[in-house]
Amino acid sequence: METSMLQGFIYPPTWFVMVMSVLIVAFLGNNGLTEIRGNQLQYSKFWNVGSQKSTFKVSGRKGMFMVYFPAFLFGLASFCLFPNQGLRFILVKSALTIHFLKRTLEVLFVHNYSGPMFVDIATMISLNYFINTALMIYAQHLTRGLPEPQVDLKYPGIAIFLVGLTGNFYHHCLLSNLRGEGKKEYKIPKGGLFNLVICPHYLFEILGFIGVSCIAQTWSAVSFTLGSAILLMGRSYGTRRWYLSKFEDFPEGVKAIIPFVF
Repeated sequence: METSMLQGFIYPPTWFVMVMSVLIVAFLGNNGLTEIRGNQLQYSKFWNVGSQKSTFKVSGRKGMFMVYFPAFLFGLASFCLFPNQGLRFILVKSALTIHFLKRTLEVLFVHNYSGPMFVDIATMISLNYFINTALMIYAQHLTRGLPEPQVDLKYPGIAIFLVGLTGNFYHHCLLSNLRGEGKKEYKIPKGGLFNLVICPHYLFEILGFIGVSCIAQTWSAVSFTLGSAILLMGRSYGTRRWYLSKFEDFPEGVKAIIPFVF
């Protein structure tokens, strides 16, 4: 009964997709729980926090470019690797390519950085995005010839993806304008949903991935969205804890990522 209900919303997976989906949730979810416990990855404001031994660093801009650009390149290449496979596949490839193109352009032209980034951390995050982008696109390729899910979510998914993309970009701009180029001091963000949560950009990033899941309707996309949500919730919890430790006037009512809840 539950299986048939799920099949109405999602393509049946192959064993490969199912195993990889479980591994994705386990890996990203564990990283999220690790961040809740206070062991943040060494990047951005947390670059000097944690137990990593590496001392090889690059500028924050170069590090974050390393993080997003390979996934964008694979998304772009997928139009040649997997041509002529239907509207849903085109939408999935387009959404992922646009997402990582946006992030790459933000790295180059929007974000300001307060410190360096460890190369091994940048490489690990880059591999995560690259592998998961490749898996989501390959999983979509494997649905070729299968019957479409009974409930078609791709058009609502487009709307959700665009809301997530726009909201994420807007709050990234607010963060960028918070301090000028070359300045390293931190301030409590204001405006938009920053008045309710400290990481609205993460909230909208999760929303964007929910949109991708609705467009794709595969276990691979759903597992990446779930794992990313756990990771970003853990990261936002750590971010809120950091602001509480640094600013005595940090508003207690401002939550981590979900307004009024968490």
